[in-house]
Amino acid sequence: MANMPVERLPRLSRVAVCGGTHGNELSGVYLVRELLKVKKKKKKEEEDEDGGAMSVLLVLSNPRAMQQCLRYIDTDLNRCFTHACLIGPTLDKTPYEMRRARELNAMLGPKGSAGAMDLICDLHNTTANMGLSLITYSDHDWICMHIFRHLQRQIPDTPVRYIHYDVTSKESYSLDSVGKHGFGMTMEVGPQPHGVVRSNIYTTMKSGVQYMLDWVHFFNSGVIFDGGFMDVFTVVKHIDYPRDGETHNITAAIHPQLQDRDFCLLRPGDPLFQTFSGETLRYTGSEPLYPFFINESAYYEKGIALCLARKRRVKIPSLITIWPSKYIHNG
Repeated sequence: MANMPVERLPRLSRVAVCGGTHGNELSGVYLVRELLKVKKKKKKEEEDEDGGAMSVLLVLSNPRAMQQCLRYIDTDLNRCFTHACLIGPTLDKTPYEMRRARELNAMLGPKGSAGAMDLICDLHNTTANMGLSLITYSDHDWICMHIFRHLQRQIPDTPVRYIHYDVTSKESYSLDSVGKHGFGMTMEVGPQPHGVVRSNIYTTMKSGVQYMLDWVHFFNSGVIFDGGFMDVFTVVKHIDYPRDGETHNITAAIHPQLQDRDFCLLRPGDPLFQTFSGETLRYTGSEPLYPFFINESAYYEKGIALCLARKRRVKIPSLITIWPSKYIHNG
């Protein structure tokens, strides 16, 4: 694109694809298992045409939770990767997921180090109607943002969106944050009930992972990716369900007019909840925002009925690897 700056970044030689961080989110579990089978058959690392290898590490993150088809055993593994969690002492009473997080940090990181994985893609399912969403901690990581644009183009039949959590590296808490780019990248695909695998959702995730790896191969080979513009959803706040003041039990459900309308603009005065006695409770926020993770089943315990984000248009530069290339080709 004319007048767009060009960003030059190092090749991505080490990529990790992780599944089963939540043991009952089954698309990632079965996809990583399938990819491990394929890798075993190949028996050697695939090399690009320049003779440089891109290693892809496949990880089943939470084997105990997977075995029992549970989100977690002791505590949510995907909240155990803050700086404070990773440097704490490991004792007999340390929760299993906390110990596993430190193992994964040693395997994929250490977080924040030069030796960390260039890119970690962690696979998740949501019960919310979110299509395929890439979730990162950066709104200016050009690698993640160009991967997002590539997925949008290659998977036109599925809504593909980019979600940005504005959190510092030290406070970033998910497995993918151990990686260098965007502190990592979560691929969230839904709707799919937890403990269930749906072929259409599995296939969407499989396509997303393959196109992501294709993009990395193209980038490492010297393909020039044109700059442009993209929409970023930056998280503003979470909203909990209405609750009884004494029992803390919820007293309302997501309103039928809002259910399954992830990323549809929610305006002040729009229906938000419907109480169990039938009353409509309306959104009282001061600005229109975009809801997502609407009625996510795993978030009941976290006190989150939905998340709200602002959407903004972001300009991204053209991108090429700093390595010399024999290719002159636009992505």
